Amino acid sequence: MLFPIEVVFGFFAQPENLPRIMPAWQKARIESAHYTAPPPNPQQKAFAAGPGSRMTISFRLFPYAPFRVAWIANITAFTWNESFCDEQEAGPFAYWKHCHHLVAISENDLSGTLITDQVEYALPLGPLGEMANAIVVRRQLRATFAYRHQATLTCLAAL
Repeated sequence: MLFPIEVVFGFFAQPENLPRIMPAWQKARIESAHYTAPPPNPQQKAFAAGPGSRMTISFRLFPYAPFRVAWIANITAFTWNESFCDEQEAGPFAYWKHCHHLVAISENDLSGTLITDQVEYALPLGPLGEMANAIVVRRQLRATFAYRHQATLTCLAAL
């Protein structure tokens, strides 16, 4: 399925869609949010969060975890129909920066969008964190982003 870049970017720019594209076992939910609207875009019909927006979500770090972890993220960069970045202010990582890059593509006279996620992160606890990354975290992140891409297609198809 192919979706125009305006539709895909609009979907990602609406913060309430985040829990919809996270794996169900994480039971993600938005705990609080402060949105700063981005510069106007005449093509955007729905609300979008822009630079300076701040959101606290909570989720389970692993399946069946008896506790939830809070994650505070800020949108630090935003360019309509091109990219935006969120950075962790507080949460499970020592450092986290996630940039969503979108590029319009054309295939068989249909317009679509290529989504690329660029993630930079570091775990706390030094060598212990590095070991956890090698054993579990890196694999879990890859699986989570693969799930997110599939869930995005499902959500967009339902629009």
